[in-house]
Amino acid sequence: MRIVLTFLISLTLLTSGCSWVKFPSVHKVDIQQGNIVDQEMIDKLRPGMTKSQVQFVLGTPLIIDTFDQQRWDYFYSRLSAAGVKTEETVTIYFDDQDKLQRMTGDYLPSSAIPEER
Repeated sequence: MRIVLTFLISLTLLTSGCSWVKFPSVHKVDIQQGNIVDQEMIDKLRPGMTKSQVQFVLGTPLIIDTFDQQRWDYFYSRLSAAGVKTEETVTIYFDDQDKLQRMTGDYLPSSAIPEER
């Protein structure tokens, strides 16, 4: 009887006291969504390029506005395993002849940035 009582007390202490035991954490992976766009890709774009040429360089846009076919949005987000979130956007605008007119966002052509000497 004493052995059974000791076993039950030990079992109760072990199962209820697991909060102080630190188990290795679960492996977390980075979560990436959207289009990966970098400065090198943006530098290949030139005003007057057609939609198919832009799509060849940047890939299929994540968002094509249904009501404004002249605007393409490229969005990229990354949530690291540590919980750090980064977001990048690039918006491409076309004119009435479906030629690249301008772009806005986190990446702009390097030629638009003045050189430092």
